Amino acid sequence: MKVGIIAGGPEDLLPDLSAYVNDIDVWIGADRGAVVLLEKGLPIDYAIGDFDSIADPQRKSLETKAKVFRKYPSEKNETDLELAIIQAIELQPQSVYLFGATGGRLDHTLVNLQILLRFAEHDMDAAVVDRLNIVTLAQHGTHTIQNDRQYPYISFIPMTPTVTGLTLNNFYYPLTDQTITFGSTLCVSNKLTANCGTFSIDKGIVLIIKSRDA
Repeated sequence: MKVGIIAGGPEDLLPDLSAYVNDIDVWIGADRGAVVLLEKGLPIDYAIGDFDSIADPQRKSLETKAKVFRKYPSEKNETDLELAIIQAIELQPQSVYLFGATGGRLDHTLVNLQILLRFAEHDMDAAVVDRLNIVTLAQHGTHTIQNDRQYPYISFIPMTPTVTGLTLNNFYYPLTDQTITFGSTLCVSNKLTANCGTFSIDKGIVLIIKSRDA
């Protein structure tokens, strides 16, 4: 099973969601993200949030068209996106796509990227996707990475104070047993030199950001 979650980030940063329709089995709209599903005619399997900024006609449409509609108080400990993520984890999917989780408020963007750790704790693949970026997370071990012409640049950003033993093969700028730390720009804006490459980590956690220019 693959789950797609739409959060309430700026709509102009969303990728072409139609490209994911045949790949996603369950759609979850987090607050205004549910309105995006409604407006784009996509399935609304779950609509979750406080919906305090949603106009009454839209909210009533969501209540009617969503298979599951869950309204929470506006004052709560979790963000609407976190509530959607809790629901996604309960479904035990193979992988999860997060859309609308970047842009706008910087505090939201930063915490939404850190939320990838939640899925890693449950051994689930997850990606934050917007119009210019695909962000995933990797821990120790050797991993294969595919070349994507739509997102040609690849950066490795430490999510722990230190990442040791980072090795990159089939990259324009290869590395062998490198240590990177918070604030390092060594692994920003690399590229693959083949259809696929590998990277390995001895210890630590990194964000892998595939990106393209605007």
